[in-house]
Amino acid sequence: MRICPRFVAALTLTLSGILPATSTWAEDKGAAPGEAKMMAKMAELGQPSANHKLLAELVGSWDLKVTLWMAPGAPPSVSSGTAVRKSILGGRYFVMDTTSKMQMPGPDGQMHPVDYQGMEIDGYDNMKGKFFSTWMDSMGTSLLLSEGSYDPASKTFTYGAEEEMMPGKKTKVRGTVKVIDRDHHIFDWYEERGGKEEKMMEITYTRQK
Repeated sequence: MRICPRFVAALTLTLSGILPATSTWAEDKGAAPGEAKMMAKMAELGQPSANHKLLAELVGSWDLKVTLWMAPGAPPSVSSGTAVRKSILGGRYFVMDTTSKMQMPGPDGQMHPVDYQGMEIDGYDNMKGKFFSTWMDSMGTSLLLSEGSYDPASKTFTYGAEEEMMPGKKTKVRGTVKVIDRDHHIFDWYEERGGKEEKMMEITYTRQK
């Protein structure tokens, strides 16, 4: 597929802030009316929106309380950690780095403290009209991609995905982020076990002073 050089130039200038999205530069340079409209639409879709501002409210440094249920009905393990979420690429994406020391089962079946690191990249896709979240951590080599929505009434983001925890075996998972106020939000993680959704983890976020 060939892309018109004028389109690439105009789009690059627009997204970099040099050329306003409403400019008639394309028409002045001889672009067809359809191309000009496409350039303007692409420029509009490339800008941060009100949905990106919702994610921006979660930027900051946080103290974490992590409650983990290794099996339904089993007593949970509780640990602490920290997270730093920041905005990148002009407010289009948000990166969160998490560190904690968690109690996890070892090869002997006993619980052991484990130094845990994770990275999350969140955003809103203007073209799809969906929020998305990626997750990677120090306990695996795969990338989890979730898509979701936001409910303004409950101030809750909800993400869903299928995670391949074992080769060829996919599990439905769901994550929610409920915003309590500017300084507090709660993340809940659910997995489908035996055809039934079970809550596996809860993380409370408290903004550091």
